[in-house]
Amino acid sequence: MRLEDELKQLIIDELKLEDVEVAEIADDDMLFGEGLGLDSLDAVELVVILKKKYGVDLEDMDEAREAFTSVKTLADYIRENGKTA
Repeated sequence: MRLEDELKQLIIDELKLEDVEVAEIADDDMLFGEGLGLDSLDAVELVVILKKKYGVDLEDMDEAREAFTSVKTLADYIRENGKTA
């Protein structure tokens, strides 16, 4: 499974997004605001999940904001900074 699809499924499952399917989320869809509509509490939860699953540490707010732009930017960040095995 592509990392982008894995992340989409993770977001749906862990954040309990109802009535959302992986196929409905484009890689470039925004995660916050008008995209998936995630909020700051979702961001905190995602930081914890990503650290546990991929070993990425998103403590820097500017870095996190950039990584959380879309599924694609998040996958790119994990590929560069995490363990994706």
